Amino acid sequence: FFSQLAGGIILGVALWLRHDSQTTNILYLQLGDKQAPNTFYVGIYILIAVGAVMMFVGFLGCYGAIQESQCLLGTFFTCLVILFACEVAAGIWGFVNKDQIAKDVKQFYDQAFQQALMAESEPNNGKTVVKTFHETLDCCGPDNAIGAITPLWRDDLCPKKDSLLKNLIESSSCHKKIDELFSGKLYLIGIAAIVVAVIMIFEMILSMVLCCGIRNSSVY
Repeated sequence: FFSQLAGGIILGVALWLRHDSQTTNILYLQLGDKQAPNTFYVGIYILIAVGAVMMFVGFLGCYGAIQESQCLLGTFFTCLVILFACEVAAGIWGFVNKDQIAKDVKQFYDQAFQQALMAESEPNNGKTVVKTFHETLDCCGPDNAIGAITPLWRDDLCPKKDSLLKNLIESSSCHKKIDELFSGKLYLIGIAAIVVAVIMIFEMILSMVLCCGIRNSSVY
C-alpha cells in the first residue's frame, strides 16, 4: 500500500512539475530554429516512469502478501531493487546537471535578449521570447550593465510598471529568477526522491522478512 501511495505521490509531483505554467511557458519557446533547452524534462520523465511502475509494483506486492506467494514477493523485491538503482542513478544525474540546466536556459535567454536589442524590424522572434521570459518570471534583463539599464530605454521589453523609476527599482535580474525557478523545482524533486528511497528500503526489508516467514511456516 505504501509503495502504491509513494508511487502516486511521486507521479503527481512529476506531472505537476511537467505541466507547471512557468516551466512550460519558458521551455516550449523557440528562437528561430533553436529550441529552448529541455534537459529539465529528462528528470521529470524519469520520475513519471518511476511513479507509474511503483504503483504497479505496489499492487504486485500487496497481491503477493495476500496470496502468501514467495514468487510474487521475490519479484516485488527484485523490482524494488531495480527501481532503487534507477532512482539513485537519476539522483546522481540531477545533482551533476543541476547547475547546467539553469546555465543552458540563461544562455538561451541571453541570445534572445541580444537579438531583441538589435532587431528593431523584428526579423526573428527574439523580442517575443524575451517578453515571455519577462512576463513569466516578472524580471527584466540579464546580470550585466545593459540588463540593469534596460528598463529605462527599452521599456517595451519589460513588464509594465507605473513609472520608469519604479520599473528600474523593482525589476529583478532574469538570471537570478531562472536560478530560483529551477533550484526550487530540483529541490522538490530531491525531497520526493529521498522520501521514496527511504520507503523503498523499508519495503525491501519487510518483503524479505515476510517471504522468509512464509517459507518457514510452510516447512512446519
